[in-house]
Amino acid sequence: MDYEVFKIETFIPEKYVDALREELNSIGALSIGGNYDNCMSVSKVTGYWRPLKGANPFLGDVGKVSREIECKVEFCCRSHIVKKALDIIKKVHPYEEPVINVIPLINYYFM
Repeated sequence: MDYEVFKIETFIPEKYVDALREELNSIGALSIGGNYDNCMSVSKVTGYWRPLKGANPFLGDVGKVSREIECKVEFCCRSHIVKKALDIIKKVHPYEEPVINVIPLINYYFM
């Protein structure tokens, strides 16, 4: 099955959300139909992680469990934009290994 639309989500510190939104919008990743852009959702979540030996964490200490408030950013985009959107997330995101989920949607309709 070929998918036309994907939902992308990532978890990022709040101070990076606007920069990420601006970059994603500049490539059309946040456009819906022809009448809206900058379309994404942001919710605060609590993230947990433990950097292991060899890691260079943005936050936290190697060997210790960290817990921080992060923003879950989610948006839908067409398949031809997914690769560019992932590249932008990796460029803007401060984490060494950001979580990025790409989920194919079968029940979404773009005008």
